[in-house]
Amino acid sequence: MYEFNGLQDVYFLVLYGCATMYAVVAGCYLLWRRGNAFSTEVNSSPELRLWAASFMAAVVGSHVWWAVLGVDLFIDDPFVGRTLGIILDRVAFIPLMMILLLRMLQDRRRPLWPVLLATIPELLLPVVGFITRNPDTGLYTEVYTVLLIAGFAVWLVISVRQYGRWLRDNYADLENKEVWQSLLLQSFLMLTFVFYFTTYSDIFTEYVVQLLNLLIVSFVLWRVETLQELNAEGDSDAADGTQTAPVFQTDAQDGKGENLSRLSSTALTTTITRLLREHCEEPRLYLRHDLTLAQLAEAVGTNRTYLSQYFAQQGITYNAYINRLRIDHFVELYRDATGRPQPSGSTVTAQSLAWQSGFKSYSTFGVAFKRFMGQTVSEWMKG
Repeated sequence: MYEFNGLQDVYFLVLYGCATMYAVVAGCYLLWRRGNAFSTEVNSSPELRLWAASFMAAVVGSHVWWAVLGVDLFIDDPFVGRTLGIILDRVAFIPLMMILLLRMLQDRRRPLWPVLLATIPELLLPVVGFITRNPDTGLYTEVYTVLLIAGFAVWLVISVRQYGRWLRDNYADLENKEVWQSLLLQSFLMLTFVFYFTTYSDIFTEYVVQLLNLLIVSFVLWRVETLQELNAEGDSDAADGTQTAPVFQTDAQDGKGENLSRLSSTALTTTITRLLREHCEEPRLYLRHDLTLAQLAEAVGTNRTYLSQYFAQQGITYNAYINRLRIDHFVELYRDATGRPQPSGSTVTAQSLAWQSGFKSYSTFGVAFKRFMGQTVSEWMKG
């Protein structure tokens, strides 16, 4: 039988109330604040903010319900109260968590009906247990919940890996775009339910669950606010998966076009190589921050599908192509700066040169530099 021992602990009540109010404030912030308090240069998705606020509402609802259950104000039968509490948690908290994580993946629009379908047993099992008064259905519900979350976690790992590949195929700068951190949220949630299932009456468990709730709310708030809405960057075909016509401009001056389907594979590769050299490498278009594959395709006069196929044939991603050019530019800038006297009082820093080379983040530059050069920036500069 469920016993809310925390209601007899004044310190736990303070923590419980703080966790509830924190979720309330976070949800209101996501709903009504227009600007971004965490990162002013990031445009977070209004839809994602709405789903996150709904998730916060589920957290608050769960706290309110179990508090009411614990003091037996309206329901004298503990079995009935616990069954209703389980139904609330299972049909609100878990589905909203899954939907929130789905909406963080912006490579395509994923349907939500599988989540709703998977939630049906979460509702039916407690209802059956309530009607039959069979306490064993609680165990069946818990087993199903664990299997559901574990299966979703496996699917999420696979999807995030695919999403990372999609990002590297379409974006030169990955800052505020990657979502592997969502796996941390999944881990927090799974750990929360593990604590729920171990022992219902252990005060230590109740403390840990509330601390995890605070972490989950904080993480969701930070993740939603620091995740760039990709279709806000003018790359609509990259965000929704639509394709443009397979025609490109071979002569920017006279506007003549040529159908790519008429070119052989070798001729197509040669043509795109030339276009990239003329419209990206020579004018140093790669120095432009947040340059996307679609924008590069438009600049060189081709189609993002063919350009993506070109990079795949070369065995590289679009991200690797752009960052290789940026690293080469950095090397050129550094050797030029260190090969001539500097004005009095001025110094040459890797950070400033990295920014001039097109990198928005020095940490991203450091990772890319080591990948292409085989050593860290400091090691290379000392050599």
